[in-house]
Amino acid sequence: MSKLTDHEIIASWKKNVQPWIAAVRHGEIENRMLITNKAVVNAILRREPNTVLDVGCGEGWLIRELARTGINALGIDIVPEFVEAAAKDGGGRFRVLSYEDVSLQALGEQFDVVVCNFSLLGETSVNHLFQQIPSLLNEHGALIIQTIHPVAGCGENHYEDGWREGSWSGFSDAFTDPAPWYFRTLETWKSLFLENGFRLVEQLEPVNPKTRAPASIIFIGEPAG
Repeated sequence: MSKLTDHEIIASWKKNVQPWIAAVRHGEIENRMLITNKAVVNAILRREPNTVLDVGCGEGWLIRELARTGINALGIDIVPEFVEAAAKDGGGRFRVLSYEDVSLQALGEQFDVVVCNFSLLGETSVNHLFQQIPSLLNEHGALIIQTIHPVAGCGENHYEDGWREGSWSGFSDAFTDPAPWYFRTLETWKSLFLENGFRLVEQLEPVNPKTRAPASIIFIGEPAG
């Protein structure tokens, strides 16, 4: 197997823009419809933010949901077709921006909440984001991450950090070339927060009501200083 990198993730998403938009907008992803969409929205709303940055916004569903409550939200994504689709439906502001280019200088503004909803799949790009996000937060701001639960998502692999092959199992045949992803243990996720100047203030584990297994894990961190 060739070495997997963040570049393969981007290449996969560029190939699967239209199937993903259809899956999200037609409610085809059961886990999201049952639990994880509501879980991340509730986690954000409990912070009572005025401004939100959605990193890896995809086709913009979360921005539109937040807009219904009057929140001023900016969504960024590296895939232009996602940003075009999101901007067409409105609800907020959208920009094409890679994770590697995220910085206070590039964005020119700070936010009450930075959210990453199942959008941290890479290795080096995620490390860069964690380094930049403290400067993007207003005083009393928070970083909210929803991701695959490390224990439930480990499968039969060894419970250790490393690249994993992707899969579109459960999705339509329109999807091709699944994106690889970089697996992190629970300890590694926590270390990312602590090593980049955050303190973890909350850890949530939404449970799928059908399977009774963790549907995801949500980390909420605040700048420690």
